[in-house]
Amino acid sequence: MKWLGDILTSAEIILSATGGKSIGDYRSDAIVRGAVERHFEIIGEAVNRIARHDPGTAEKIGNYPKIISFRNLLAHGYDLVDDDEVWEVVRNDLPVLREQVKELLESE
Repeated sequence: MKWLGDILTSAEIILSATGGKSIGDYRSDAIVRGAVERHFEIIGEAVNRIARHDPGTAEKIGNYPKIISFRNLLAHGYDLVDDDEVWEVVRNDLPVLREQVKELLESE
């Protein structure tokens, strides 16, 4: 499924761009912040499309409604984005999502 591939690609880009960086590095680099936020938007939109077109697959993605909500916040509430929250998602949730998506792609 193309959308799973899009999620995996964006997750890997985010993890690569933030690898070895601290939250301070992240806060001070507007280009990295913008790239991370954009790729989270792609992830959220891909998850949203999966949820609409293949709900069974969406159910296999942990917290998929939260991923969609996070995308909506980034896309529509740019002035409410909290760098600490984004950083926590990068560090704690994104590696888990990447592994879930890898497993789903391998099972296709």
